[in-house]
Amino acid sequence: MRIETVRDAYARRAGEYIARLGSIDATAPADQALIEAWGRGVQGQVLDVGCGPGQWASFLHQAGVEVTGIDPVPEFIEDARARFPDVAFQAGWAEALDVADASVGGILAWYSLIHIDPARIGAAFGEFARALRPGGTLLVGFFAGEDLIEFDHAVTAAQFWPPDLLGAVMEGAGFRVIGRHTRTDPGARTHGHVLAQRLR
Repeated sequence: MRIETVRDAYARRAGEYIARLGSIDATAPADQALIEAWGRGVQGQVLDVGCGPGQWASFLHQAGVEVTGIDPVPEFIEDARARFPDVAFQAGWAEALDVADASVGGILAWYSLIHIDPARIGAAFGEFARALRPGGTLLVGFFAGEDLIEFDHAVTAAQFWPPDLLGAVMEGAGFRVIGRHTRTDPGARTHGHVLAQRLR
């Protein structure tokens, strides 16, 4: 799916999304523990790619992490800057990060790649590998499934990814997978995350 299609779909529902999901209180405690521990362990700047209205970037900032939120939806960036003025936010998207080669220590892509066509997701991971310094880490959250299939997400079409398959795509882009996990919370789709390290 084209980035413009995803951007416009989220822009149309930005107010609804912010009201429902724009607070860290709307996130799972297990995810908070994972992301805080990961962020505190990163050496250098973190990019929160697809940051939405900025709740995870603010959460990391409060944990003492140097973080910049990046999102293609102007409405999200405007809201994030207003609510979290101490955090840096900028417009951008996964396949074209406006940062120098090997300049960041960590990238968080928390449910921000779910709408990318599987044939194109390797380009996002390639861009992440370019931006990360050797040894830097990438933490990806996504909807997990046994098969790679599209489903009707509330905003626009998204993908279920088998964790092993997503990890293999990441490895093909220059990463080493160092952790995978899935869980199914009551009333929710199966969550997955993969932690990977940029190869030296």
